[in-house]
Amino acid sequence: MRPSLSHRLVLALSLVVAGTASGQKRDDNEIIMVSAQDREMVAAIQKARSSLDTFLELARNPPPEVSGLKLKVMVKDSNGTEHFWVAPFKPTATGFEGTLGNEPRIVKSVKYGQLLTFTRADITDWGYVKNGRQVGSFTVCAMFKHAPKEQADYYRKNHGFDC
Repeated sequence: MRPSLSHRLVLALSLVVAGTASGQKRDDNEIIMVSAQDREMVAAIQKARSSLDTFLELARNPPPEVSGLKLKVMVKDSNGTEHFWVAPFKPTATGFEGTLGNEPRIVKSVKYGQLLTFTRADITDWGYVKNGRQVGSFTVCAMFKHAPKEQADYYRKNHGFDC
């Protein structure tokens, strides 16, 4: 993993949390700061990258019970490094493009909703929903270990995380 300029990863929970079953409301753009050397986060990114081909194959022709396909993409600028969910996305001749699904908090070179072009090397996670349960989203599961218990429990309960 490339080191961040600020030595911290800014990882967004949003896009995986678009609505709630319980009616509770949380900031749909919540972030958690994690050290770039955090072993669990590094392992989560490695797991996502090592299984990316399988995910991309599924994304080419998803079955009816699969929805919410998304990629998490690392963006760097002079202000630091931030990881954003991108959906929808599609392959291009040189990599991928997709819509930035989070409001930037650190990085100032991108905006929520803009079309972002990126390469495979920028992808740090992937995820989707199958039958109401989250699949992938390895970095989110790693973030839960750094989040307040109430926050992690909320996302597990209301958004189908089994980690």
